[in-house]
Amino acid sequence: MSIDAFSPELLKYSKSRHPEPSVHLGTRFDLSGNFQYEPGNTIVCHVVEGSETQRALVAAREQFLAMPEASQFTFTPISSLHMTLFQGIIEYRRNQPYWPADIALDTPIDEMTEILGERLKAFSMRDPFKVAVTHARPSGLLMDGATETDRKVIREWRNALADLLGYRHPDHHVYPFHITFSYVIERLSDEALPRWQAMLDKVAADVRAEVPVLELRPPAFCAFDDMKHFEELLVFEFPK
Repeated sequence: MSIDAFSPELLKYSKSRHPEPSVHLGTRFDLSGNFQYEPGNTIVCHVVEGSETQRALVAAREQFLAMPEASQFTFTPISSLHMTLFQGIIEYRRNQPYWPADIALDTPIDEMTEILGERLKAFSMRDPFKVAVTHARPSGLLMDGATETDRKVIREWRNALADLLGYRHPDHHVYPFHITFSYVIERLSDEALPRWQAMLDKVAADVRAEVPVLELRPPAFCAFDDMKHFEELLVFEFPK
C-alpha cells in the first residue's frame, strides 16, 4: 500500500518512521506493560457505566486486543474509559508551560490538587456539549463535538479552564479530544500497517454507527496515581 493510504495518526506508530522509544516508557509504564506510579490530576468525562456507549467501546477495544501486535501495547482498564477535556498537571512534567506560573514547581502533587480544586470551585458553568467519534488511532478513539455548536462549546470549556487554572500547554488549541484504550510499548512494523489501517477504519465506522453521540458523564476534576483509575473529586453537572 502507498504511504498515502495510511492516516497520519497511524504513521506516528510506525517503527521505521519513529524509531525512538515510546515517550511514556519508564515513567507511565515499563517494558512489561505494567503501569507505574505517575500521580497527577486532570479534567475528564467518564463513559457512562452500563451504557450503549460503554458496550460499543468495549467491543471496539476487543478488536484492538485481537490484533497480532496487541502485545506491543499496554491496555488501560475498561473502568477507566474517559474523554480528556483538559490536561492537568503530572509528577514528571514539572516545568513551564505545563504548570501554573504562580505556583512553585516543587509543590507536591496532593497540594497541587487541593489548590486547583479550590480554583475550580469558582468555575463559571459552560453550556453542555455532545461528542462523536471522528477517527480511530492505535491508542484508541479520536472525537470532537457532534455539531458545529458542540465543537465551539467544548473549546470554550477548555479555554475557560485554562484561564482559571493559569496555564496552557503548547498544544492547547490542537490537543485532540480522545478516549485512550492503550499505550504503545513497541511501535508497529511496516508490514503491520495495512491491517491496522483496515481495523482502525472499521472500528471508527462501527462506533459511529452504533452510538452517533457518545454517552459521557459531565466533566469532572479527577486525581490519579496511574493510568488505571481517575477519582472524581469535583463534578461540573450539566444543567437539566
